[in-house]
Amino acid sequence: MEKEENQKTENNSENEFGNGSETVSSESQSKIKEESTTKETEKSPEEKISELEDKLARTFAEMENQRRRFEKEKDDAFEYGGFTFAREALNLIDNLERSKQILQNDETLKNSEALNKILEHLDIINKDLISIFSKNNIKPIESLNKKLDPNLHQAMMEIEDDQKEPGTIIQEIQKGFTIKDRLLRPSLVGVSKKTSNNVEKDEKNKENLEKK
Repeated sequence: MEKEENQKTENNSENEFGNGSETVSSESQSKIKEESTTKETEKSPEEKISELEDKLARTFAEMENQRRRFEKEKDDAFEYGGFTFAREALNLIDNLERSKQILQNDETLKNSEALNKILEHLDIINKDLISIFSKNNIKPIESLNKKLDPNLHQAMMEIEDDQKEPGTIIQEIQKGFTIKDRLLRPSLVGVSKKTSNNVEKDEKNKENLEKK
């Protein structure tokens, strides 16, 4: 009995030591793996330097883009800062033109010396305003007898006229202006179109040509 008990205790002790050695070996293996992975993830000094250089290059590129954007905004503010003021100032020219038309249509003033003097003064004021605008790169758009340009003109009506090519500006309702290379406001114009009789003739001619 005593021998059997001794053998059991010896076996138990061996099992305990055996399990301990197994746990120690597994822990050491995991540590070795962790060390190997950390060594793999660690970058060389050359790689770190190249990453830093790349980050610096991107930062400098962003700073340069911002600088260029700020420069453009500053230039635009300097060149076109008076854009709104200039557009509002055009009302002076419009009001002068309206006043001139009202006076010319007044039956009591027609063909009078007083009317002629007033119109002369209005023309002088109008020319002075145009001159001041031109010195500040605000120039009127030439419209009459020009082909309609959607970038400069806005057609308000069509007028039958067989003497002009269709789409030719034959009436200027409101003068347009540019400021440097930008449109301040478009010219409001009336453009020519063929008379209805000529349109019908053209359609008949086309039909005859198609039949042939």
